[in-house]
This record gives sequence, structure tokens and C-alpha cells, in this order.
Amino acid sequence: MANRFRNTVLMAGLVAMQGLAGAQASEPVDLDMVAKIRHEAFTRSQAAANLRELTETIGPRLTNSPAYARSAEWAQAKLRGYGLSNVHEEVYDPAFGRGWEFRSSRVELVSPRELPIHALPKAWTPGTDGVVEGEVVKVTLKTLEDIEKQRGKLGGKIVLLDDARAYKPADKPDFRRYTEEDLGELQTFPVPADADPDAQEKRLAEFRKRQAFVRGLNEFLAEEGVLATLSISSWDNGIVRVMGGGSRKAGESAGVTELVVAAEHYNQLVRAVQEKRDVRLRVDVDARFTSEGDLPATNVFAEIPGSGPKANELVIIGAHLDSWHTGTGAADNGAGVVVMMEAMRILKSIGVRPKRTIRIALWGGEEQGLHGSAEYVSKYLAAYPEATDPEQKELPRAFQRGTGPLQRRSGYDRFSTYFNFDNGTGRIRGIYAQQNHAAVPIFRAWLEPFHDIGASIVTTRNTGGTDHQSFDRVGLPGFQFVQDPADYFTHVHHTHLDTYDHVVPEDLKQAAAIIASFAWHAATRDQRLPRKPFTDRDE
Repeated sequence: MANRFRNTVLMAGLVAMQGLAGAQASEPVDLDMVAKIRHEAFTRSQAAANLRELTETIGPRLTNSPAYARSAEWAQAKLRGYGLSNVHEEVYDPAFGRGWEFRSSRVELVSPRELPIHALPKAWTPGTDGVVEGEVVKVTLKTLEDIEKQRGKLGGKIVLLDDARAYKPADKPDFRRYTEEDLGELQTFPVPADADPDAQEKRLAEFRKRQAFVRGLNEFLAEEGVLATLSISSWDNGIVRVMGGGSRKAGESAGVTELVVAAEHYNQLVRAVQEKRDVRLRVDVDARFTSEGDLPATNVFAEIPGSGPKANELVIIGAHLDSWHTGTGAADNGAGVVVMMEAMRILKSIGVRPKRTIRIALWGGEEQGLHGSAEYVSKYLAAYPEATDPEQKELPRAFQRGTGPLQRRSGYDRFSTYFNFDNGTGRIRGIYAQQNHAAVPIFRAWLEPFHDIGASIVTTRNTGGTDHQSFDRVGLPGFQFVQDPADYFTHVHHTHLDTYDHVVPEDLKQAAAIIASFAWHAATRDQRLPRKPFTDRDE
């Protein structure tokens, strides 16, 4: 009985494998085109040179900053130079927020001893308007009630907002490639636990509470005359991890200078204050808003036009052009930008004539919540109806509750697929299928010519946190590639170390070749890429 059962299982497995092999065999792969793509990618790459220009000439690209505007102009000039069509910048939000830029930060401990403090400002917080010096105090400001208890006590002070944190030695290597064991584990699918039916309501309540507190805190700090606030970096080992603070919206208080401090320096300040020493800091932060009112925010697009009856169908490849402000945005996501530009350059250079139009999209506002891609999808492909309740309309789109089922735009049925690149320098090891099982054998066939350069797996798992989700959430095929972890989550993600030196040029070449091939095959196959079963949330 046991042997017969085992034989049955083995036969079932063989049948499944044969079925998969047959599906892969039926998916045509143009190996001549792959060879041309590889040769162009590996012998004439412009990716590394473009990344140096983008990150070391233009620099970091906070959404709506002057540098973001320069990067959009730079990208369009490059894409026109490659001979692409329909190169343009397009507004996705006419009033996204104020422009802001950061030039320098100098923080020094002057008492009880002298020490340079490693600290950098949060985006959309004001500078100090020259050198300021003040006593350092530590207070608890976690709720609106906490704020009321401190009124009249903090004028002219520099305020520590966080507790000290015990140092935790790193338990992961600084830089890592996936092992075969890692890749094998990625190809398993963890069965999800039952979802909390109240999870969305809880997140919404927490978000509203947090927004009310931040607005109240900003107003209080400015009214009180606090010189600056200091928070502890979320990473140790001298890494300063910084994102946004204050407010980017015109008419809202941006509070005061907010600084994030290297953990090892922050802990020293807390201990000195707790020991009741006379702790004083000198602070000089050159940061400023570059506009009084809210500015329009933009995406950048360009195309290789399709030909024939499928020319109005779309294959899109994309990455986000915006970054945070303290590094140079090289890994997050300059790497993705230059890889996608390079993929388009490769295809144009070898003279492709795809059936479908291949479009490159360089998104803005990703770091603030996928704004550029989400608004593009809403305008051209599909959207849930906008909320009518004024309170709902104040929330980010992801939290809003529409008034009906998904509304499909005219482009919905002409859309084929979207491929995204946004996990730092890590070379491509495969692709996340987002539970689109019909796409799995197709992707396996397309990856086979790239096994020799490390790309081999297709995992049915979902991955999140970047622009492919804007497509996936409305039932359209949107995918992110599996990338080596490298040092993305140990050194560079949203930190001052996100610079050119943390990107591996050979990884960029490998990724550009694979993405160019995927885009070509998606644009030339007989059918659009299959879509997974999708049910509107309100139907």
C-alpha cells in the first residue's frame, strides 16, 4: 500500500513536470534576439556612466526638489538621444507639495565636552537660518496630552525625542548574494494565516491618530520656539537613516529643524542628560523650502512604438526617479532608473520592431507612497471611484474607500504587463509571479537563456513596497524581479550611504539584458501576458 501510494505520487509529479516542461516548450523564445541583446548589454553598456551622472552630478532627487526637476530633464535628454519616441514629462498631481532642498548640516556638542555629532535633517523640515546654540533636554512627546504637559517649558531648547537604544551587533553579513538554498526557499509558497477582518480599520485609525499628532506637534514646536529636535537613527554602526518630517503641504506648519542622529552619538547625549550634566549643542542646518505653494509633481515617459494591429497595446518597464535626500539615491533607485533606460537603449540600438509599444516610465513620488505610478494607473488603466466623504478624501489613496466597484479605463484591455526594478544593485536571480500561475511557465522559458548569469527562478510569491503594486492592485500583471540582497537593507536603504560606490556595475549590465529580453518577448508574443483571477473588492 505504501509503495503503491509512493508510486502514484511519483507519477503525479512526473506528469506535472512534463506538463510544465510542455508549457515552457510551447512558449517561443527568440534566441537570436537574446544573443543580440546580451552582446549590446555586455559590450556597450552605458548604465554605470549614466548612474554616475545621475547621482554625482545631479545628486539626490527628493520629489518636487530642484534636483528632481533637473533629473527629469536629464532623463528626457538621454532618452531622446537614444532615438526613443514620445519622450515627455507628465503631471500626475498638480499640487503634490512644496519644493525643498538640503545643502549642509553641522551639529556639535559644546558642553560638557566638544564633539562633532553625526546628524542629518528630515525632508520638508526648515533649516536653522544660521547657527543656533541651546541646552539639550529630553522629553516624552508621544501624544497630544504629552504636548500639553510641556507648554511653556521648551522655548530655546534642543529636544531629544527618543530613548537611548542598546547597541545590537549585526547578525547578517554586510553584503550578501542569494545561495542556492535561499533560492530554493524562495520558490516555496508560505500559506498565509487568516487575515484580521479589522486590520484595515485599525491601520486607518492609527494613521489618523498619527497625522493628528504630527500636525499638533509641528505647531507646538514652532509656537514654543524650540530650536531643533533630535531623533535616533533606526540603524546602528554610525548609519544615519533619514526620511521625511515636517510637512510638504503649503499652509501646514513644518515645525522646526528635525534631525536624525547616528545611534551611537544619540545614546551619548541621552546618557549625559540623564546624568544631569550641562549638555549644549551648536546646530547649523542649511535646508529650505524652494516654493511657497504646492508644486505639480511629474513622471517621465518614452517609447519604442509598436507596429501592426497590436501597436496600441502596452508593455511598460519602470523604476522610480525620486529618492531621499541625504545620500545620492544610487541604489534606491538610481540603479533602477539607469537599468530601465539601458534596456530601452539596447532595444533601440539593435533595431527592434515590436508588435506592442514598449514604454519606459520613470515615476515620481514613490518614496511618499507610490504616488506617480498609482495616479498613472488611475488615469489611464483603472481606479476605484474617489471617496466622497471629506474625511476620506484627506487620506492617502491606499486608505480611501471608494463608492463602488473598479472602473476600467479605455487602456485596461490594451495593457499587457509592467516590469519593475527597485531593490538596489542586486543582480536579478528571477522574478516574483505575484500568484499569477499562468505566467510562471512563460517566465521560466524567458529566463532559461540567462541561467548562466545567475537568473533562474520563478517564485509564485508576492512582493511589495514598490510601483508594480499600483498595477497588481487593479488586476493587471505587474512584476518585480528577485534581486540579490547585496547591502540594500544593511547599509543603503534610505541612508546617507546610498551612493554610487554601493552599486555593482556588472549587476546593472546583467539586469538590463534580462529586462530588455523580457520587454521584447512580452511585446512580441501572440497574446498579452495572462492575468490572474481578479475580483473587484466592491463587487
